[in-house]
This record gives sequence, C-alpha cells and structure tokens, in this order.
Amino acid sequence: MKEEKELFRSQFNESLKRFKDENIIKILCGVRRCGKSTILKTYRLELLSMGIKEENMVMRKYTAMEYQDDFDNKAMYDDLISAINAADKTQKVYLLLDEVQEINGWEKCINSLYESHNVDIYLTGSNSKLLSSEISTYLTGRFVLIPVYTLSFEEFIEFKNTYVSSLANVSKDELFGLYLHSGGFPFIAKTNHTQEENYQVVDGIYSTVVTRDISKRHNISNLEMFNRVVRFILENLGKNFSVKTIFDFFKSQHRSIAIETIYNYIAWLEEAFIIYCCPRYDIQGKEVLKTQEKYYLSDISFKYSQLGFSPKAIASVLENIVYLELRRRGFTVYLGKSGDKEIDFVATKKDEKIYVQVCRTLPEDSDRELGNLKIIKDNYPKYVVTMDSSVCGNEEGIKIVHIKDFLTQKNL
Repeated sequence: MKEEKELFRSQFNESLKRFKDENIIKILCGVRRCGKSTILKTYRLELLSMGIKEENMVMRKYTAMEYQDDFDNKAMYDDLISAINAADKTQKVYLLLDEVQEINGWEKCINSLYESHNVDIYLTGSNSKLLSSEISTYLTGRFVLIPVYTLSFEEFIEFKNTYVSSLANVSKDELFGLYLHSGGFPFIAKTNHTQEENYQVVDGIYSTVVTRDISKRHNISNLEMFNRVVRFILENLGKNFSVKTIFDFFKSQHRSIAIETIYNYIAWLEEAFIIYCCPRYDIQGKEVLKTQEKYYLSDISFKYSQLGFSPKAIASVLENIVYLELRRRGFTVYLGKSGDKEIDFVATKKDEKIYVQVCRTLPEDSDRELGNLKIIKDNYPKYVVTMDSSVCGNEEGIKIVHIKDFLTQKNL
C-alpha cells in the first residue's frame, strides 16, 4: 500500500475523479511505459477509500499471458460479464481495463457493456489501435481522452527522492542534469542505472512500438526506409521542416520514397505517441498555418536511445522539454509567427495565453529571444527560458527564468 501511494500522480487521479460515475468512458492514452497502468492501480485504491467494494472493481491487464492467442472480444465480453454478475448489485461496477488495444474488436465489447450494464468504464491504451477509426465508429461522443505523458521534472524529483536514497539531498540543479540526460520515463526515475543502461531500456520501448505497434499493424514492407525517416525526425528535432523537406533529403541521397508514404509514416508515429506535431500560428493574422511545423518527442530519451547523448543537441532538447511541460499543463501549443519574427511557443488554454522563448544561454545580442517578444503588444505573460542562471530576472515585463524554475513554477 505504501509503495503504490508513493507512485501516485495526483493530477491524473483528479482528472479521473472529476468524471467518476458520469456516463462517459474514460480513456488514458500515452506512449508505452509512461505510467498508465500505475495510474489505474492507484485510482483503484482511491475507489476503495470511497467505499467501493472489492468485488465491484474489475481490473484486467490485457498484456498478461492469459489474454493472449485466441482471447478475442467475445472472450473479453464473457469474462467481464461473469465478473459483473458476481459483483454486489447494490453498487455500480467499475471496469479498469489496461491496454485494451491488445484485444481485437475490444471497442465492440466496451460499447455493448456501456449500453446494457450499470458500469463505469476506465481504459488505457498506448498505440494507434486505440485512436483508430474503430473507436469513432463505436464510441462516438461517449468517451473522453486523458493524455498521459512521461514524468514532469517535478514528478521526476519526487520519484528520485522516494526511490533513490543516494539522491535524497541532491540539489535541484543536479537533478535537472539527470532529467536532461535521462528523460522522464517512470522506471528510469525509480532507479539509479547508468545512462547507457537507461538508453538500452528505452531502445526496447522504441523497438516494441516501431516493430509491433506500427510496422505490423500497417504492414510496412520497407522497415529500413521507415527507420530512416524516423532518424531524420530525431536528427532534426526542434527544426522547421515539411514532408517535402524529407522527400528532397532522400532524393539527394538517391533514395526513392513517395510523399504519401512519408505522410503515412509521420501519422503512424503520432498515433503511437512517439512524436507530437506542433503547428505554426500567425499571431497577427490569428490563424493556424499549414506549413513548416515542428515535431517533438513524447520523451527526449527516444533521441538518446537512437543517436546517443550530444551536448550540441541540448538547445533542441530544452525546447522539447518545455513543449511537453506546456502540454502537461493543458495548453494547446503552437509555434509563433509575427511578421518575419519567430516565437518558440504560443500556448493557449481557455482565456489564458503565454509566449515562450527557449535558449541554452542568452547571447549578448539577445534580439531573437527578447526582441521577438517585445514586438508583441498584448499583456499576456512572456518568458525567456534558459539554462543561464546569471541572466535571470525581468526586462520590460519579460520574465527570464532558469528552466528548472520554469518547470516547477506552480502557475505560469
């Protein structure tokens, strides 16, 4: 009990509690090994504390051996109906179903239970099957997606302090160095392995997603070319490029690939939560642009596991970390364009908006970082996020903050 409470990620528990007993299916979605299963387990403890009886909570993990081979959606339905019938009829039954995409036709089973039984349904999933067209066909308007990301820096600190006793008194600066070098997968934060060992484990996740979740599902015949496209994205992390850019690059290498194939590869990587697309937004024209977007990784350790850690890539990695933090906080994130000036991020949430520039150090000629923000005349918060502690402060209303402080700041 104590250990599971220590693994608790409160923001997700609060999200699930807000939708408890509402007539809507709750779906936790995110890249493999980002912590969805643990969130489901700890939410079960929360339900117990609310007085829900043990027999009225049905928990299944569909990656377990007993659900492999010929276990189909009919077997899934029969198993869950049996558990529902054995529950206390005076209470609702709570279905906590982990990695449902492993069962072919799972959405038909869930839809049938949703329509015919007094159940509250919680699902997790981590690949393209979960967000494919089938879910729209069977569950239209009946579900809410709750995105799950790898650990924030604040969560990373909590995990290290809890599970790695040798780091209990380490400074925030040192912990940020670890976070920068190792990423935010929970299993990494719980251990004290070497960087190389961490990257080996992440490579295993990457290989599982690419080999099983993407290539097999979509019958990719040229896996070598697919891996080359992924490598191009990794090498150009934080840079503006288009599908045409990738096409022209391979053409220059005398490699033939159709533009439509590149579009498909990128879409499948997004669906599998390996990458996120960040579109451009014209601040003056107030419209989303359809060219020269950027792509960010669901965790920076994917880059390290495939290309190794490089100090030269830190600027783009910092951008990736800030992008994910803004997404975790519920912002919709864009690349900003104001005339011929670029803003790293324009982040919006209901009536909130913030502007963020990210740089490793603030150069003496800081026109891009500060000047680009100064031309924006509205009163929304403006930040320059850096690793340079010596320049932190406030200039004409622009907050210059160290990235470790930006990531742990309660309100942006």
